[in-house]
Amino acid sequence: MFIGHFAVGFASKPLAPKTSLGWLMLAPMFCDVLWPLFLAIGLEKTEVTPGYTAFTPLNLYDIPWSHSLVMVLVWSALLGGLYFALKRDGRGAAVIAAGVFSHWVLDVVTHRPEMQVYPGGPHVLGLELWASIPGTVAVEGLLFAASVFIYARTTKPVTRAGSIGFVAFVALLVIAYVGNLLGPPPPSWQAVMYVAFFSYLLVPWAHAFDRRRQSVPA
Repeated sequence: MFIGHFAVGFASKPLAPKTSLGWLMLAPMFCDVLWPLFLAIGLEKTEVTPGYTAFTPLNLYDIPWSHSLVMVLVWSALLGGLYFALKRDGRGAAVIAAGVFSHWVLDVVTHRPEMQVYPGGPHVLGLELWASIPGTVAVEGLLFAASVFIYARTTKPVTRAGSIGFVAFVALLVIAYVGNLLGPPPPSWQAVMYVAFFSYLLVPWAHAFDRRRQSVPA
């Protein structure tokens, strides 16, 4: 799943209103933050295989350290624990840990039966939503639209930058999603890796515009 992960970040804001959206976005992105790093050092492997699924040509055949169930639980505990150590905010830490784990749940829904319970385990998990382009777009689109609505209703801009930054962020994600859907397959797994590294910039961007918004009391 792609923009569905960002949906978790937006939708998490009412659950932890004092927590920066940067942290709340980092949490569901965290497995994909680790993934290009692990590709770069050769710990994991990915290929571009046109037709591998109807929705994406990414053949994610060896990503156990960033995406297996056991390791995602580890990353959930580590990121939630890091946030708690820095902020002493138990509620925010719990929401962040849950956000990291949400990545695995959403990926199980979308992937082919290729995900693992633990590194070295069999490739057995995946409900294969990516086999259907309309189904994938409908599910992710609804999740993302609902989450943007939730964030917009539960926060308000205190400066113009808080409004413009938010709208531009959402627009970029939608444009990237449509481009990924309609464009040609990536030329190589290295190109995918470099784009994944670029996505790191979305975390400070979310933090920046969220600082210029404030939570609206329920």
